[in-house]
Amino acid sequence: MTGNEIRQRFLKFFMDRGHTVVKSSQLIPHNDPTLLFTNAGMNQFKDLFLGHETRDYKRAVSAQKCVRAGGKHNDLENVGHTARHHTFFEMLGNFSFGDYFKRDAISFAWEFLTSELRLPKERLWITVFRDDDEAYQLWKDMIGVPEERIVRMGEKDNFWSMGDTGPCGPCSEIHIDQGEEMACGPNCGIGQCDCDRYLELWNLVFMQFNRDAEGVMTPLPRPSIDTGMGLERIAAVLQGKRSNYDGDLLRSVIAEVERLSGKVYGENEQDDIAMRVVADHSRSTAFLISDGVLPSNEGRGYVLRRIMRRAARHARNLGFDRPVLCEVVLKVADIMRDAYPELHERRDYVAKVARNEEERFLQTLDNGLRLLNNELQGLHPGDVLSGEVAFRLYDTFGFPLDLTADIVAGEGIGMDDAGFERCMEEQREKARGHWKGSGEEAVGTIYKELLQDGIRSAFVGYGQLCGESEVLAILSDGALTGEAREGESVEIVTALTPFYGESGGQQGDKGLIASASARGTVRTTRKPAPNLIVHQVTVEGGCFRTGDRVTLTVDRENRTATALNHSATHLLQAALVRRLGNHVKQAGSLVTPERLRFDFIHFSALTPDDIAAVEREVNTRIRANYPVNVTEMPVEEAVASGATALFGEKYGETVRVVAMGDYSRELCGGTHVGASGDIGCFRIVQESGVAAGVRRIEAVTGACAIEAMERETALLDETAALLKSDRAHLAVRLRQMLDHEKELERQLEQLKGKQAAEQAGNMLDLARDVAGVKLLVARVAASDSKNLRDMVDQLRDRMGSGAVVLGCADGGKVSLLAGVTKDLAGKLHAGNLVRELAALVGGKGGGRPDFAQAGGNRPEQLDAALQAAEELVRGMVARS
Repeated sequence: MTGNEIRQRFLKFFMDRGHTVVKSSQLIPHNDPTLLFTNAGMNQFKDLFLGHETRDYKRAVSAQKCVRAGGKHNDLENVGHTARHHTFFEMLGNFSFGDYFKRDAISFAWEFLTSELRLPKERLWITVFRDDDEAYQLWKDMIGVPEERIVRMGEKDNFWSMGDTGPCGPCSEIHIDQGEEMACGPNCGIGQCDCDRYLELWNLVFMQFNRDAEGVMTPLPRPSIDTGMGLERIAAVLQGKRSNYDGDLLRSVIAEVERLSGKVYGENEQDDIAMRVVADHSRSTAFLISDGVLPSNEGRGYVLRRIMRRAARHARNLGFDRPVLCEVVLKVADIMRDAYPELHERRDYVAKVARNEEERFLQTLDNGLRLLNNELQGLHPGDVLSGEVAFRLYDTFGFPLDLTADIVAGEGIGMDDAGFERCMEEQREKARGHWKGSGEEAVGTIYKELLQDGIRSAFVGYGQLCGESEVLAILSDGALTGEAREGESVEIVTALTPFYGESGGQQGDKGLIASASARGTVRTTRKPAPNLIVHQVTVEGGCFRTGDRVTLTVDRENRTATALNHSATHLLQAALVRRLGNHVKQAGSLVTPERLRFDFIHFSALTPDDIAAVEREVNTRIRANYPVNVTEMPVEEAVASGATALFGEKYGETVRVVAMGDYSRELCGGTHVGASGDIGCFRIVQESGVAAGVRRIEAVTGACAIEAMERETALLDETAALLKSDRAHLAVRLRQMLDHEKELERQLEQLKGKQAAEQAGNMLDLARDVAGVKLLVARVAASDSKNLRDMVDQLRDRMGSGAVVLGCADGGKVSLLAGVTKDLAGKLHAGNLVRELAALVGGKGGGRPDFAQAGGNRPEQLDAALQAAEELVRGMVARS
């Protein structure tokens, strides 16, 4: 039975028993700032378990894609070395939200394993929480599992909680005995060891309590069920394999690595580790990129970059000197196409992102090896590589500590593990500072309480800018209040509202709110939850009370200006796709009345021709005056019709499709113009990069675009006047001036070189014999680094044999440079010499054996440092 067949059988088994099949959620969690990635099947149902959300089903089943790499659940460094660790895996799960409980959960699990999958009953073992007599009796009396195969376990192993407070409960695990040949010894047993003889297959969580801040647990009014079973693990068991990597889901990916590398899996243990790493990491890479994560230096993107670079390093161990992950992800997309068609649809885009990152890393890897080799040249057997260098190799170049340790161990050099861990902890603190959770604001407690109390607000502002409604709630400083008086700033929730709540990148509306006895200004409008719109109001007079009838009036000019920019983003995306290619995908946007900002996937800066062509294309489509048609339809139908959906966006079952002629068709809940011609004109004001593979265009429309062009024209006129030219000849005049400046710079460099040569000739007389080595030490006038390097080179070359040490101070900073002729390589090392001197001036540095430089911040110690050079050279010569 293949992994794909097992997945399908699992979903059908529970669907036949009244469960709704729920599609896997994205790997980027929504409304959960506590999670880096989706790592369990229950993540997307968290608000259901907490009672903050209701859906039209009480039973669900899913096959959830999961990633565990980074954060609390981090299996990254174990992958490849064990039979069970993965960064990407699928979790099969069935769930009950206040419907069935222990009896049915246990019965379903046993029936699926023993009847559907035909696992032998006599090999299945059960664990229950030590105090869960109910589960123990169900397994023993209802299912008929012998008492000797039911094991009571403690809280650490068999009690689950969502957090320090909240829903929790005992759990029961189903294990399979894989036979004595898998045992680790005579005392092998469940809870006694970590070997694979008794392998956990399925965890059934019985959510039956709520734990408060004091640790007191009270029974939940609607107990629920959350279960999880790893697909890769159950597939390996059914296929008679001892390792998940030998099951078909992963073995078929490994086969692709075999084909590309020409190596055979199973012949060499180190090659096998590398193949497992590439196979696993290609799966997480494919799914993360498909779900909208891009390699970067922060948050999720940083974890993805580490996964990809670890895979690239292991690919290099297999003999690859070219990008290969970009080829393996295509195989992953083919294997998973039936279960995850969206991955197959995005396969070319995923491969392009992977190739771009691999090419960058291959260069980085070479640079890292050069850095390490340079550092090793200054060390001898018995020395220790600094933790700072090891961490820089890890953080910047993707070298795991064990790789660096292996390389330096071959040279007889040790590792500063404590220094590495110190730098690592500093990085963790920095990462925690950067971490912004899911990238969305979590639904605040007060808003969750409103939803639980049945308070909802509906948006009615697509076709009207004014409406009447009832005040359902007034919030002040995050708490409910019954009224709001003049001068107070509060949040007001109404049953209906024409005000658009900030979402989808579009800024919220502003305007006025009034009752029979009060008036207020709506500063902005927010949408903290899908069915909740909150007006942020300053009360200008009177008193608003819960239950009041109010009139809500949107600022028409503000809404219209916002609509121009929002509709323009749709035309911009279509124009970018046509100009740059189908890999272009929206990565974020901001739409305000003043401007628009559009982030998109692309791997290089746009050329001036690209920018001009895109701007021209958008304006052409504006003049075409396409009617803007909005249609509501099921999300599957919308996507099938060719509508563009945003990566990682969580859509409801019914969506709005905004179409502009046959040119643009997108899923969008924002407000728009009636026809593209209403936009007037479009002007790009800036194009820039915001992350690796992500570009940003900022633009203006309508009156703001005309004002931008007027400012540009005025600037051109002012610049032309300063250069005593006119607009038509401005470029020619500027080119003439730049050519003249370049000629003056060339002449200045010649003079500096001549002056340096003369100064070097005069300085040679300062050289002294130190332990048989000609040594020149001098303090020189401050100059740029290039001139100082040239001076060192000239002095060293003219000495024939010897060493040069120069120092200068400028503005509170110190520069030190050292040069050694090649014939003294066995006696002196410029990098070691300058490193010792730098410490005396409060700095650090290093470099090659023949040339090195360093900096410091204690200029008052420069003379003392230069005086110490002679003694340092004497000591180095003596030790050689």
